[in-house]
Amino acid sequence: MKTVLFLCTGNYYRSRFAEEVFNHLAERSGLDWRAQSRGLALERGVDNVGPISTFVETALKARDIPVVGIERMPSSCAASDLEVADLVIALHEDEHRPLMIERFPIWDRSVEYWRVPDTDLLAPDIALPSIEKQVNLLVARLRDRDRLGA
Repeated sequence: MKTVLFLCTGNYYRSRFAEEVFNHLAERSGLDWRAQSRGLALERGVDNVGPISTFVETALKARDIPVVGIERMPSSCAASDLEVADLVIALHEDEHRPLMIERFPIWDRSVEYWRVPDTDLLAPDIALPSIEKQVNLLVARLRDRDRLGA
């Protein structure tokens, strides 16, 4: 089984949503991939309450996606996470590329960057559907790639 690693700052909101949506879609479509998520700077999430954002929990329930990782506290990214991942996606290039360069410089060029900012720049009712759309496109891309044996 292959692994996609979703990264955001606090592993509380965007990356957790991407992980849950990806795993749901991958399982439903028989894709031989599994997602994990990590944060690049958990120390910046001092206002985060509990293990996962209520925005994520609400959005997943509205989509009838079970919240598998609801009890898991945010996890910090380690080099070993990057080493074992087949694909690494950071949710917002402007925010996460500097963190990758600072903390994991040899990995920066291996990361696919999306453009979904945090709640201070983009409301959850816009950000989460954007992530969902990107994840759907990713699942289709991986399914096509697996089908072609790439």
